[in-house]
Amino acid sequence: MPLVRGTAAEEKGFSAGACLAGRNGGMEAIMRRRRLPKQRQNQGSAGQYGPSVQQLDLQSVPGPSRAGRRQRRREEQPGPKHRLALLQKILVWTFQILVMILFAYIAVLFFGQSRTNIGQSMEMTLQGGDIVLINTFSYQISRPERGDIISFRPNGSETAHSNIKRVIGLPGETVQIKEGIVYIDGQVLMEEGNYPTITNPGMAEKEVHLGRKEYFVLGDNRNNSVDSRFADIGAVNIDHIEGKVWMVLSPSENRRLLRS
Repeated sequence: MPLVRGTAAEEKGFSAGACLAGRNGGMEAIMRRRRLPKQRQNQGSAGQYGPSVQQLDLQSVPGPSRAGRRQRRREEQPGPKHRLALLQKILVWTFQILVMILFAYIAVLFFGQSRTNIGQSMEMTLQGGDIVLINTFSYQISRPERGDIISFRPNGSETAHSNIKRVIGLPGETVQIKEGIVYIDGQVLMEEGNYPTITNPGMAEKEVHLGRKEYFVLGDNRNNSVDSRFADIGAVNIDHIEGKVWMVLSPSENRRLLRS
């Protein structure tokens, strides 16, 4: 078919339109290339601003049914064996607590009873007002020994305050004080303490024979003490002895253990 040529004006208009279309197409291609990185960036950050496919899948998974939850609760509840083991633990704990209370009671009863030293009769060893602890158990399994510091009730009186003195003579012995020196069965008593010379022998100026349950006691402050030398105290029966003084509890500056 023969080609039909237009006029020069038509050809010129067609050429200008084609050029403009090509130019517009090029601009659109450039704009598409510029928008492409932003679209990729938005797609990459979609996980930050919206749920991912995996998250949507997890949300769409149905939870356990009501029957399944009841079954799980039944399985989590302790069975008979677990309850028995728990009961055994509670019984063991209770027994241990009771044993501790019992030991604490025994400790206080036998070793924690306190007495107050009244007066100056035991100065050199104890001061007036010192609070001491006595061991009430010691003399239930043994007997007082010479040099022990004891607490006792004078003549067994329940109304009199406890006296604290040092054991000098033992049951069956003979005690006498001559020229300020203590004699036991005719022999000079050698004491470790530096006690003052006795100026008033009292009843012990003559021989004092002790019975099988009697003890002769003196205060360490020998010349300012009412003790077995005088009738108000006399020989101390073992049944009237409360216990062995073993510690000064207070005041704190005097706190210490006592030696026989």
